[in-house]
Amino acid sequence: RGSARCLSDKPDLDKVVADMLDKKGAGDIAAAEDPAKQEPAPETVEGDGESHRFEAETKQLLEIVAKSLYTDKEVFVRELISNASDALEKRRHLQLTSGDASAADADKPLEVKVSCDTPKRLLVIQDTGVGMKKEDLVENLGCIARSGSKAFLQELSDSGGQADAATSIIGRFGVGFYSVFMVADSVRVFTRHVDSTDPEGEGYCWSSTGDGSYTLAKAKGVSTGTKIEITLKEGSTEFASKYNLERIIRKHSSFVTFPVLLDGERLNTVEPLWTKSKSSVTAEEHEQLYQHLAAAYDSPRYTLHFETDAPIAIRSVFYVPQTHREKMGMGQQEPGVSLYSRKVMIQHKSPDILPPWMRFVVGVVDSEDIPLNISRESMQDSALLRRMSTVLASRLLKFLREEGKKDPDAYRAFYNEFSKFFKEGVCTDYANQREIMKLLRFETSALGDAELSSLDDYVARMKPDQGDKIYYLVTSNRAAAEASAYMEVFKKQRTEVLYCYQEIDDFVMQNAGTYEGKVLVSAAAADLTLDEAQAGALGAAEAEALAKWMVGAPLKDRV
Repeated sequence: RGSARCLSDKPDLDKVVADMLDKKGAGDIAAAEDPAKQEPAPETVEGDGESHRFEAETKQLLEIVAKSLYTDKEVFVRELISNASDALEKRRHLQLTSGDASAADADKPLEVKVSCDTPKRLLVIQDTGVGMKKEDLVENLGCIARSGSKAFLQELSDSGGQADAATSIIGRFGVGFYSVFMVADSVRVFTRHVDSTDPEGEGYCWSSTGDGSYTLAKAKGVSTGTKIEITLKEGSTEFASKYNLERIIRKHSSFVTFPVLLDGERLNTVEPLWTKSKSSVTAEEHEQLYQHLAAAYDSPRYTLHFETDAPIAIRSVFYVPQTHREKMGMGQQEPGVSLYSRKVMIQHKSPDILPPWMRFVVGVVDSEDIPLNISRESMQDSALLRRMSTVLASRLLKFLREEGKKDPDAYRAFYNEFSKFFKEGVCTDYANQREIMKLLRFETSALGDAELSSLDDYVARMKPDQGDKIYYLVTSNRAAAEASAYMEVFKKQRTEVLYCYQEIDDFVMQNAGTYEGKVLVSAAAADLTLDEAQAGALGAAEAEALAKWMVGAPLKDRV
């Protein structure tokens, strides 16, 4: 009777999940863990409302979304805040195109608020966005995979609407709202559309326990926008903790366009610099973003702000820290680059964006075009991800090579701190091995103490009669190298030798094998001999003089 038919045909899960994000508008974030600080809810539901049943297929999909689709429960907070951001973006677009100054609550700031009440297991997310009409609730919340945001984008496209609004809309799949049922016993959604002129604030209340039905009723005292009240399950009370909510919001939603407030404090205060032009970003802004991403207090050693259109449109920013934790024996650190789409985090510290040996790099890669899986926790196209990783790794290698030429002293300090990662890369990243080797630096027998040479510089200094061999000696330090018996023949022949001071260096050189067509040869295994002149053989006169000395004193009695 009052049921909303939304899935008449069997949809495929990707398509089904591709349509419901926006108009449910998800989110205000009002913040207050102390019940004494919480104001009584102004909304009042009128009557019992209409009871609606989800379609059988919709109910089945709800089970999948709530129990199987997401790998991390905390993602539901990201989804609801993203929905709220979309609702706010729609209202801003409305203000710019047609104006809503006469609408109720038109003077309220565009923002998301979060509040919680731990004893009551209550979480509230509220936005001052566009809100929903009754038909929006039926179409968007009464049907999984009906995305209001996707429909809004289609309207913008058909009408030639604003590009900035289109790029700021996050939702696509229409399942994000239902992720709340991973943690919720029950959900109430109070909403009032921006077009409402009712003086008493008449809006609607949508409520459900996720059991296959929902109730839709009129409500009074509803502010423009959407307010979601979540009563959490017994085992999910951590999501009614202010401390935990702050951690989750800072992790997943630090860069959404509109202010996100928790207990009156704005959490998303750092700008997504990768969305701006390089020339408009200051060193101070980069330092702030780096410190946010790396949980650090220093300045980045190097900064790369990079944008490309191949294989897909990518905006990124990478930072090289001053130091790393692995040198302190703390084990292998996590990757430092996270994947974002439209400024919302998709994969934290992704292991797939850069090769594993580049884990010391901190940064963000953002793309509006990446094909995400339905839960928006990873990319669908693994081949595209590999191509993207290749492009980004190549650009970082080129950048470091350029820095080495531009400021050798700064690069030497950087290399001394991070050389272990490059040596690991030579042994594990065969696709980039040649380019990584260009970044290696060595002391050599031809240069002074603490001076470093690249392999390219060594090759440029090679003697014509040296052939196709690059010589290296693995030893503990320079003094030991210069005193080594292996060095005698090289000193006599004035052949330059690379000095390597770490045990792994021999493995690195053997693993690489060659460089620019020349063979890497250990001085300890070099097949070199000295001719008599080089070896210092005695001439006839010298031999005769030696013989006379030996038969004379003091050896005459022994000869």
